[in-house]
Amino acid sequence: MPDSSFASLPLAPALLTNLESLGYHAMTPIQAESLPAMLAGRDVIAQAKTGSGKTAAFGLGLLSRLEVARFHVQALVLCPTRELAGQVAGELRRLARTLANVKVLTLCGGAPFGPQLGSLAHGAHVIVGTPGRVEEHLRKGSLSLAKLDTLVLDEADRMLDMGFQTALEVIIGKTPATRQTLLFSATGLQGAGAEGIRLIAERMMHEPVMVEVASTHDSSSIRQHFHRVVDEPARFEALHRLLLTHRPESSVVFCNTKRETQEVADALCEHGFSALALHGDLEQRDRDRTLEVFANKSASILVATDVAARGLDIEALDAVFNYQIARDLEVHVHRVGRTGRAGSTGVAYTLLSEKEAYRLARLAEFLGQELEAEPLPTGRGREQAPFSPCMATLQLDGGKKHKLRPGDILGALTGEGGINGDQVGKIKVQERSAYVAVHRDVAKAALRKLSEGKLKGRSFRARRVI
Repeated sequence: MPDSSFASLPLAPALLTNLESLGYHAMTPIQAESLPAMLAGRDVIAQAKTGSGKTAAFGLGLLSRLEVARFHVQALVLCPTRELAGQVAGELRRLARTLANVKVLTLCGGAPFGPQLGSLAHGAHVIVGTPGRVEEHLRKGSLSLAKLDTLVLDEADRMLDMGFQTALEVIIGKTPATRQTLLFSATGLQGAGAEGIRLIAERMMHEPVMVEVASTHDSSSIRQHFHRVVDEPARFEALHRLLLTHRPESSVVFCNTKRETQEVADALCEHGFSALALHGDLEQRDRDRTLEVFANKSASILVATDVAARGLDIEALDAVFNYQIARDLEVHVHRVGRTGRAGSTGVAYTLLSEKEAYRLARLAEFLGQELEAEPLPTGRGREQAPFSPCMATLQLDGGKKHKLRPGDILGALTGEGGINGDQVGKIKVQERSAYVAVHRDVAKAALRKLSEGKLKGRSFRARRVI
Protein backbone atom coordinates (compact mmCIF):
# COMPACT_ATOMS: atom_id res chain seq x y z
CA MET A 1 0.00 0.00 0.00
CA PRO A 2 1.58 3.37 -1.00
CA ASP A 3 2.58 5.81 1.74
CA SER A 4 -0.13 8.50 2.03
CA SER A 5 1.70 10.65 4.58
CA PHE A 6 2.90 14.12 3.61
CA ALA A 7 6.31 13.19 5.08
CA SER A 8 6.80 10.85 2.11
CA LEU A 9 6.97 13.89 -0.18
CA PRO A 10 10.03 16.10 -0.79
CA LEU A 11 8.50 19.05 1.07
CA ALA A 12 10.42 21.65 3.08
CA PRO A 13 10.56 20.87 6.84
CA ALA A 14 8.72 24.16 7.58
CA LEU A 15 5.78 23.07 5.38
CA LEU A 16 5.67 19.59 6.94
CA THR A 17 5.67 21.07 10.47
CA ASN A 18 2.82 23.38 9.55
CA LEU A 19 0.79 20.57 7.96
CA GLU A 20 1.13 18.59 11.18
CA SER A 21 -0.07 21.58 13.25
CA LEU A 22 -3.04 22.05 10.90
CA GLY A 23 -4.05 18.41 11.39
CA TYR A 24 -3.15 17.36 7.83
CA HIS A 25 -1.76 13.89 8.49
CA ALA A 26 -2.72 11.78 5.47
CA MET A 27 -3.12 12.93 1.89
CA THR A 28 -6.53 12.85 0.20
CA PRO A 29 -6.68 10.88 -3.09
CA ILE A 30 -6.27 14.01 -5.24
CA GLN A 31 -3.24 15.11 -3.20
CA ALA A 32 -1.61 11.68 -3.30
CA GLU A 33 -2.01 11.39 -7.07
CA SER A 34 -1.15 14.95 -8.13
CA LEU A 35 1.50 16.21 -5.70
CA PRO A 36 4.41 13.96 -6.80
CA ALA A 37 4.02 15.19 -10.40
CA MET A 38 3.64 18.83 -9.30
CA LEU A 39 6.73 18.65 -7.07
CA ALA A 40 8.64 17.15 -9.99
CA GLY A 41 7.76 20.29 -12.00
CA ARG A 42 5.32 18.61 -14.39
CA ASP A 43 2.20 20.27 -15.82
CA VAL A 44 -0.93 18.62 -14.38
CA ILE A 45 -4.60 18.37 -15.39
CA ALA A 46 -6.63 17.14 -12.44
CA GLN A 47 -10.31 16.36 -12.11
CA ALA A 48 -11.38 17.18 -8.57
CA LYS A 49 -14.45 18.65 -6.96
CA THR A 50 -14.62 21.32 -4.26
CA GLY A 51 -14.07 19.66 -0.88
CA SER A 52 -11.57 17.08 -2.20
CA GLY A 53 -8.44 18.81 -0.88
CA LYS A 54 -7.42 20.28 -4.25
CA THR A 55 -6.49 23.71 -2.82
CA ALA A 56 -3.93 22.18 -0.47
CA ALA A 57 -2.65 20.07 -3.39
CA PHE A 58 -1.83 22.94 -5.73
CA GLY A 59 -1.03 25.19 -2.75
CA LEU A 60 1.78 22.91 -1.59
CA GLY A 61 2.92 22.59 -5.20
CA LEU A 62 3.29 26.34 -5.78
CA LEU A 63 4.65 27.11 -2.29
CA SER A 64 7.39 24.50 -2.78
CA ARG A 65 8.63 26.44 -5.83
CA LEU A 66 8.64 29.88 -4.14
CA GLU A 67 11.89 31.71 -3.56
CA VAL A 68 10.83 34.13 -0.84
CA ALA A 69 13.93 36.31 -1.28
CA ARG A 70 12.79 37.09 -4.87
CA PHE A 71 10.03 39.62 -4.20
CA HIS A 72 7.98 39.46 -7.39
CA VAL A 73 4.92 37.52 -8.55
CA GLN A 74 5.97 33.86 -8.80
CA ALA A 75 2.56 32.16 -8.70
CA LEU A 76 -0.90 33.08 -10.05
CA VAL A 77 -4.11 31.24 -9.14
CA LEU A 78 -7.17 32.08 -11.27
CA CYS A 79 -10.65 31.29 -9.89
CA PRO A 80 -14.14 31.74 -11.39
CA THR A 81 -15.61 33.76 -8.51
CA ARG A 82 -14.57 36.30 -5.91
CA GLU A 83 -15.77 34.00 -3.11
CA LEU A 84 -13.67 31.04 -4.23
CA ALA A 85 -10.64 33.33 -4.69
CA GLY A 86 -11.05 34.52 -1.09
CA GLN A 87 -11.24 30.96 0.20
CA VAL A 88 -8.19 29.88 -1.83
CA ALA A 89 -6.15 32.89 -0.66
CA GLY A 90 -7.07 32.12 2.97
CA GLU A 91 -5.99 28.48 2.60
CA LEU A 92 -2.69 29.49 0.94
CA ARG A 93 -1.94 31.87 3.82
CA ARG A 94 -2.59 29.05 6.31
CA LEU A 95 -0.30 26.69 4.40
CA ALA A 96 2.44 29.36 4.15
CA ARG A 97 2.34 30.62 7.74
CA THR A 98 5.65 28.92 8.70
CA LEU A 99 7.43 30.35 5.65
CA ALA A 100 8.99 33.74 6.30
CA ASN A 101 7.18 36.77 4.87
CA VAL A 102 5.20 35.13 2.05
CA LYS A 103 2.73 37.69 0.69
CA VAL A 104 -0.51 36.46 -0.89
CA LEU A 105 -2.61 39.14 -2.62
CA THR A 106 -6.21 38.84 -3.85
CA LEU A 107 -7.29 40.64 -7.06
CA CYS A 108 -11.02 40.33 -7.76
CA GLY A 109 -13.75 42.30 -9.46
CA GLY A 110 -16.41 43.87 -7.28
CA ALA A 111 -13.68 45.35 -5.04
CA PRO A 112 -12.26 48.90 -5.35
CA PHE A 113 -9.43 49.18 -7.88
CA GLY A 114 -7.40 51.81 -6.01
CA PRO A 115 -6.44 49.75 -2.93
CA GLN A 116 -5.37 46.89 -5.22
CA LEU A 117 -3.01 49.28 -7.05
CA GLY A 118 -1.47 50.26 -3.72
CA SER A 119 -1.03 46.63 -2.66
CA LEU A 120 0.54 45.70 -6.00
CA ALA A 121 2.97 48.60 -5.69
CA HIS A 122 4.29 46.97 -2.50
CA GLY A 123 4.76 43.63 -4.30
CA ALA A 124 3.56 40.06 -3.73
CA HIS A 125 4.75 36.47 -4.15
CA VAL A 126 1.36 34.92 -4.96
CA ILE A 127 -1.68 36.45 -6.69
CA VAL A 128 -5.13 34.86 -6.37
CA GLY A 129 -7.77 36.47 -8.56
CA THR A 130 -10.61 36.35 -11.05
CA PRO A 131 -9.74 36.49 -14.78
CA GLY A 132 -11.49 39.80 -15.50
CA ARG A 133 -9.72 41.80 -12.80
CA VAL A 134 -6.31 40.18 -13.39
CA GLU A 135 -6.58 40.96 -17.12
CA GLU A 136 -7.50 44.56 -16.25
CA HIS A 137 -4.37 44.97 -14.11
CA LEU A 138 -2.23 43.51 -16.89
CA ARG A 139 -3.79 45.92 -19.40
CA LYS A 140 -3.14 48.92 -17.13
CA GLY A 141 0.44 47.82 -16.47
CA SER A 142 -0.05 47.49 -12.71
CA LEU A 143 0.73 43.75 -12.75
CA SER A 144 3.62 41.90 -14.38
CA LEU A 145 3.73 38.13 -14.86
CA ALA A 146 7.08 38.17 -16.67
CA LYS A 147 8.78 36.10 -13.93
CA LEU A 148 5.90 33.74 -13.15
CA ASP A 149 6.87 30.17 -12.20
CA THR A 150 3.45 28.58 -11.54
CA LEU A 151 0.02 29.20 -13.08
CA VAL A 152 -3.04 27.51 -11.53
CA LEU A 153 -6.44 27.45 -13.25
CA ASP A 154 -8.86 26.45 -10.47
CA GLU A 155 -12.30 25.23 -11.61
CA ALA A 156 -11.25 25.85 -15.20
CA ASP A 157 -14.50 24.40 -16.54
CA ARG A 158 -16.50 27.00 -14.60
CA MET A 159 -14.32 29.84 -15.89
CA LEU A 160 -14.94 28.67 -19.44
CA ASP A 161 -18.69 28.30 -18.78
CA MET A 162 -18.74 31.88 -17.49
CA GLY A 163 -17.19 33.26 -20.69
CA PHE A 164 -13.62 33.83 -19.50
CA GLN A 165 -11.85 31.98 -22.33
CA THR A 166 -10.59 35.16 -24.05
CA ALA A 167 -9.39 36.64 -20.73
CA LEU A 168 -7.59 33.38 -19.90
CA GLU A 169 -5.82 33.40 -23.27
CA VAL A 170 -4.71 37.02 -22.76
CA ILE A 171 -3.40 36.26 -19.25
CA ILE A 172 -1.60 33.08 -20.28
CA GLY A 173 -0.03 35.00 -23.17
CA LYS A 174 1.62 37.35 -20.63
CA THR A 175 3.37 34.49 -18.78
CA PRO A 176 6.72 32.82 -19.59
CA ALA A 177 6.60 29.68 -21.73
CA THR A 178 8.73 27.97 -19.07
CA ARG A 179 6.04 28.26 -16.37
CA GLN A 180 4.44 25.22 -14.72
CA THR A 181 0.68 25.03 -15.44
CA LEU A 182 -1.76 23.26 -13.11
CA LEU A 183 -5.36 22.93 -14.32
CA PHE A 184 -8.14 21.77 -11.99
CA SER A 185 -11.59 20.97 -13.29
CA ALA A 186 -14.72 19.32 -11.88
CA THR A 187 -15.52 17.67 -15.22
CA GLY A 188 -12.12 16.60 -16.59
CA LEU A 189 -12.06 16.07 -20.34
CA GLN A 190 -15.46 14.39 -20.59
CA GLY A 191 -18.10 16.85 -19.35
CA ALA A 192 -19.29 20.38 -20.14
CA GLY A 193 -16.46 22.78 -20.96
CA ALA A 194 -14.33 19.82 -22.11
CA GLU A 195 -13.52 21.30 -25.54
CA GLY A 196 -12.15 24.53 -24.03
CA ILE A 197 -10.05 22.55 -21.56
CA ARG A 198 -8.67 20.41 -24.40
CA LEU A 199 -7.65 23.58 -26.26
CA ILE A 200 -5.85 24.93 -23.18
CA ALA A 201 -4.14 21.58 -22.69
CA GLU A 202 -3.01 21.30 -26.30
CA ARG A 203 -1.94 24.92 -26.85
CA MET A 204 -0.73 26.04 -23.44
CA MET A 205 0.51 23.01 -21.49
CA HIS A 206 3.56 20.79 -21.93
CA GLU A 207 2.91 17.03 -21.79
CA PRO A 208 0.50 17.33 -18.83
CA VAL A 209 0.04 14.48 -16.38
CA MET A 210 -3.64 13.48 -16.18
CA VAL A 211 -5.06 12.87 -12.70
CA GLU A 212 -8.65 11.74 -12.27
CA VAL A 213 -10.08 10.92 -8.86
CA ALA A 214 -13.48 9.30 -8.47
CA SER A 215 -16.06 11.57 -6.82
CA THR A 216 -16.12 11.37 -3.03
CA HIS A 217 -19.83 12.15 -3.14
CA ASP A 218 -21.28 8.66 -3.60
CA SER A 219 -24.46 6.97 -2.48
CA SER A 220 -22.85 5.90 0.79
CA SER A 221 -22.18 9.50 1.89
CA ILE A 222 -25.28 11.18 0.41
CA ARG A 223 -28.83 9.89 0.60
CA GLN A 224 -31.05 11.15 -2.23
CA HIS A 225 -34.83 11.39 -1.93
CA PHE A 226 -37.21 12.34 -4.75
CA HIS A 227 -40.75 13.56 -4.00
CA ARG A 228 -43.55 14.15 -6.53
CA VAL A 229 -45.77 17.23 -6.33
CA VAL A 230 -49.16 17.44 -8.07
CA ASP A 231 -48.82 21.04 -9.29
CA GLU A 232 -46.81 24.26 -8.83
CA PRO A 233 -48.74 25.55 -5.75
CA ALA A 234 -48.01 22.21 -4.04
CA ARG A 235 -44.26 22.62 -4.58
CA PHE A 236 -43.78 25.21 -1.84
CA GLU A 237 -46.03 23.26 0.53
CA ALA A 238 -43.82 20.21 -0.05
CA LEU A 239 -40.64 22.19 0.71
CA HIS A 240 -42.28 23.66 3.82
CA ARG A 241 -43.26 20.19 5.06
CA LEU A 242 -39.81 18.69 4.41
CA LEU A 243 -38.09 21.53 6.30
CA LEU A 244 -40.40 21.18 9.30
CA THR A 245 -40.02 17.40 9.32
CA HIS A 246 -36.24 17.12 8.93
CA ARG A 247 -35.21 20.48 10.51
CA PRO A 248 -31.67 20.77 9.06
CA GLU A 249 -29.44 23.23 10.90
CA SER A 250 -27.94 24.46 7.63
CA SER A 251 -29.31 23.86 4.12
CA VAL A 252 -29.37 25.21 0.57
CA VAL A 253 -32.50 25.32 -1.61
CA PHE A 254 -31.60 25.41 -5.33
CA CYS A 255 -33.96 27.11 -7.79
CA ASN A 256 -33.66 27.37 -11.57
CA THR A 257 -34.39 31.13 -11.93
CA LYS A 258 -33.50 34.37 -10.12
CA ARG A 259 -37.15 35.34 -9.76
CA GLU A 260 -38.14 32.03 -8.21
CA THR A 261 -35.14 32.18 -5.85
CA GLN A 262 -36.33 35.50 -4.42
CA GLU A 263 -39.96 34.37 -4.25
CA VAL A 264 -39.11 31.15 -2.37
CA ALA A 265 -36.84 32.97 0.08
CA ASP A 266 -39.53 35.60 0.75
CA ALA A 267 -42.19 32.91 1.23
CA LEU A 268 -40.00 30.99 3.68
CA CYS A 269 -39.44 34.17 5.71
CA GLU A 270 -43.20 34.83 5.73
CA HIS A 271 -43.67 31.34 7.18
CA GLY A 272 -41.24 32.08 10.00
CA PHE A 273 -37.99 30.60 8.69
CA SER A 274 -34.63 32.38 8.59
CA ALA A 275 -33.92 32.31 4.84
CA LEU A 276 -31.69 34.36 2.52
CA ALA A 277 -31.72 34.69 -1.28
CA LEU A 278 -28.56 34.50 -3.40
CA HIS A 279 -28.85 35.35 -7.10
CA GLY A 280 -27.28 37.46 -9.82
CA ASP A 281 -29.41 40.57 -9.22
CA LEU A 282 -27.80 41.22 -5.82
CA GLU A 283 -25.23 43.99 -5.43
CA GLN A 284 -21.77 42.66 -4.54
CA ARG A 285 -21.91 44.04 -0.99
CA ASP A 286 -25.31 42.41 -0.41
CA ARG A 287 -23.98 39.15 -1.81
CA ASP A 288 -20.94 39.33 0.52
CA ARG A 289 -23.17 40.03 3.52
CA THR A 290 -25.53 37.18 2.63
CA LEU A 291 -22.67 34.70 2.40
CA GLU A 292 -21.09 35.82 5.68
CA VAL A 293 -24.42 35.57 7.52
CA PHE A 294 -25.07 32.07 6.17
CA ALA A 295 -21.50 30.89 6.86
CA ASN A 296 -21.88 32.23 10.41
CA LYS A 297 -24.98 30.01 10.92
CA SER A 298 -27.07 33.14 11.51
CA ALA A 299 -29.51 32.01 8.82
CA SER A 300 -30.65 28.42 8.43
CA ILE A 301 -31.55 28.39 4.74
CA LEU A 302 -29.83 29.80 1.65
CA VAL A 303 -32.03 29.89 -1.47
CA ALA A 304 -29.77 30.14 -4.52
CA THR A 305 -29.45 29.84 -8.27
CA ASP A 306 -26.73 27.60 -9.67
CA VAL A 307 -24.82 30.51 -11.23
CA ALA A 308 -24.80 32.50 -7.96
CA ALA A 309 -23.62 29.45 -6.00
CA ARG A 310 -20.71 28.59 -8.32
CA GLY A 311 -17.42 28.30 -6.55
CA LEU A 312 -18.89 28.52 -3.06
CA ASP A 313 -17.35 26.21 -0.50
CA ILE A 314 -20.01 25.96 2.20
CA GLU A 315 -18.88 23.75 5.06
CA ALA A 316 -21.07 21.49 7.20
CA LEU A 317 -24.15 21.62 4.99
CA ASP A 318 -26.75 19.25 6.43
CA ALA A 319 -29.07 19.08 3.44
CA VAL A 320 -29.67 20.23 -0.13
CA PHE A 321 -33.17 20.82 -1.50
CA ASN A 322 -33.76 20.94 -5.26
CA TYR A 323 -36.92 22.99 -5.76
CA GLN A 324 -36.96 21.46 -9.24
CA ILE A 325 -34.69 18.86 -10.73
CA ALA A 326 -31.85 20.65 -12.57
CA ARG A 327 -32.13 20.87 -16.36
CA ASP A 328 -28.48 19.85 -16.69
CA LEU A 329 -27.80 16.47 -15.06
CA GLU A 330 -24.19 17.40 -14.18
CA VAL A 331 -25.55 20.47 -12.39
CA HIS A 332 -27.77 18.19 -10.30
CA VAL A 333 -24.71 16.14 -9.30
CA HIS A 334 -22.80 19.33 -8.34
CA ARG A 335 -25.76 20.57 -6.27
CA VAL A 336 -26.07 17.31 -4.37
CA GLY A 337 -22.29 17.14 -3.86
CA ARG A 338 -22.42 20.20 -1.61
CA THR A 339 -23.62 18.05 1.27
CA GLY A 340 -21.90 14.99 2.72
CA ARG A 341 -18.36 16.33 2.45
CA ALA A 342 -15.15 15.41 4.23
CA GLY A 343 -16.37 12.00 5.32
CA SER A 344 -19.66 13.23 6.78
CA THR A 345 -23.06 12.06 5.58
CA GLY A 346 -25.53 14.32 3.82
CA VAL A 347 -29.01 14.21 2.39
CA ALA A 348 -30.62 15.72 -0.73
CA TYR A 349 -34.34 16.16 -1.42
CA THR A 350 -35.57 16.82 -4.97
CA LEU A 351 -39.12 17.91 -5.85
CA LEU A 352 -40.56 17.07 -9.25
CA SER A 353 -43.94 17.28 -10.94
CA GLU A 354 -45.49 14.70 -13.27
CA LYS A 355 -44.21 16.76 -16.21
CA GLU A 356 -40.65 16.39 -14.87
CA ALA A 357 -40.78 12.60 -14.45
CA TYR A 358 -38.70 12.13 -17.61
CA ARG A 359 -35.83 14.05 -15.97
CA LEU A 360 -35.77 11.53 -13.11
CA ALA A 361 -35.51 8.70 -15.66
CA ARG A 362 -32.66 10.52 -17.44
CA LEU A 363 -30.86 11.13 -14.12
CA ALA A 364 -31.18 7.45 -13.16
CA GLU A 365 -29.59 6.50 -16.49
CA PHE A 366 -26.87 9.15 -16.06
CA LEU A 367 -25.98 7.89 -12.54
CA GLY A 368 -26.46 4.22 -13.33
CA GLN A 369 -28.77 3.86 -10.32
CA GLU A 370 -32.40 3.02 -9.72
CA LEU A 371 -34.20 6.19 -8.60
CA GLU A 372 -37.83 6.26 -7.54
CA ALA A 373 -40.09 9.01 -6.24
CA GLU A 374 -41.29 8.61 -2.64
CA PRO A 375 -44.41 9.96 -0.93
CA LEU A 376 -43.95 13.11 1.13
CA PRO A 377 -43.82 12.68 4.91
CA THR A 378 -47.32 13.01 6.36
CA GLY A 379 -48.37 14.70 9.56
CA ARG A 380 -45.04 14.76 11.42
CA GLY A 381 -43.58 18.27 11.53
CA ARG A 382 -46.71 20.16 10.49
CA GLU A 383 -47.53 21.19 14.02
CA GLN A 384 -43.96 22.23 14.85
CA ALA A 385 -42.84 25.84 14.72
CA PRO A 386 -40.16 26.87 12.18
CA PHE A 387 -36.65 26.48 13.59
CA SER A 388 -34.31 29.41 14.25
CA PRO A 389 -30.53 29.56 13.78
CA CYS A 390 -28.42 29.48 16.92
CA MET A 391 -26.21 32.45 15.99
CA ALA A 392 -26.62 36.14 15.19
CA THR A 393 -24.21 38.21 13.06
CA LEU A 394 -22.86 41.62 14.02
CA GLN A 395 -21.08 43.93 11.58
CA LEU A 396 -18.37 46.48 12.43
CA ASP A 397 -17.53 49.44 10.20
CA GLY A 398 -13.83 48.73 10.57
CA GLY A 399 -11.47 46.19 9.00
CA LYS A 400 -7.95 45.46 7.82
CA LYS A 401 -7.62 49.06 6.63
CA HIS A 402 -7.97 50.08 10.28
CA LYS A 403 -5.47 47.40 11.44
CA LEU A 404 -8.23 45.33 13.05
CA ARG A 405 -7.61 41.62 13.62
CA PRO A 406 -9.96 38.83 14.76
CA GLY A 407 -8.16 38.74 18.12
CA ASP A 408 -8.97 42.42 18.74
CA ILE A 409 -12.70 41.77 18.26
CA LEU A 410 -12.66 38.61 20.37
CA GLY A 411 -10.83 40.46 23.14
CA ALA A 412 -13.34 43.31 23.08
CA LEU A 413 -16.25 40.88 23.38
CA THR A 414 -14.78 38.67 26.12
CA GLY A 415 -12.95 41.31 28.15
CA GLU A 416 -13.99 42.54 31.58
CA GLY A 417 -17.75 42.12 32.03
CA GLY A 418 -18.00 40.56 28.57
CA ILE A 419 -19.44 37.34 27.20
CA ASN A 420 -17.83 33.89 27.28
CA GLY A 421 -15.43 32.91 24.50
CA ASP A 422 -17.50 29.82 23.66
CA GLN A 423 -20.43 32.15 22.84
CA VAL A 424 -18.45 33.70 19.96
CA GLY A 425 -18.39 32.00 16.54
CA LYS A 426 -16.68 32.90 13.29
CA ILE A 427 -14.94 36.27 12.97
CA LYS A 428 -14.19 37.51 9.43
CA VAL A 429 -12.22 40.73 8.98
CA GLN A 430 -12.47 42.26 5.51
CA GLU A 431 -10.81 45.36 4.08
CA ARG A 432 -13.21 47.94 5.55
CA SER A 433 -15.65 45.91 7.63
CA ALA A 434 -15.77 42.90 9.94
CA TYR A 435 -18.38 40.27 10.77
CA VAL A 436 -18.66 38.33 14.01
CA ALA A 437 -21.08 35.55 14.92
CA VAL A 438 -22.36 35.32 18.50
CA HIS A 439 -25.00 33.19 20.20
CA ARG A 440 -28.42 34.78 19.74
CA ASP A 441 -29.10 34.98 23.49
CA VAL A 442 -26.04 37.24 24.01
CA ALA A 443 -26.39 39.28 20.79
CA LYS A 444 -27.65 42.42 22.58
CA ALA A 445 -24.85 42.31 25.16
CA ALA A 446 -22.25 41.71 22.41
CA LEU A 447 -23.57 44.60 20.32
CA ARG A 448 -23.46 46.91 23.32
CA LYS A 449 -19.85 45.86 24.06
CA LEU A 450 -18.72 46.61 20.50
CA SER A 451 -20.70 49.86 20.25
CA GLU A 452 -19.61 51.33 23.58
CA GLY A 453 -16.05 49.97 23.75
CA LYS A 454 -12.95 50.79 21.75
CA LEU A 455 -10.82 48.76 19.37
CA LYS A 456 -7.25 49.83 18.67
CA GLY A 457 -8.00 52.96 20.72
CA ARG A 458 -10.94 54.12 18.62
CA SER A 459 -14.69 53.61 18.33
CA PHE A 460 -16.38 51.81 15.45
CA ARG A 461 -20.05 51.72 14.53
CA ALA A 462 -21.56 48.28 15.09
CA ARG A 463 -24.95 46.88 14.11
CA ARG A 464 -26.79 43.61 14.02
CA VAL A 465 -27.15 42.23 10.50
CA ILE A 466 -29.55 39.40 11.37
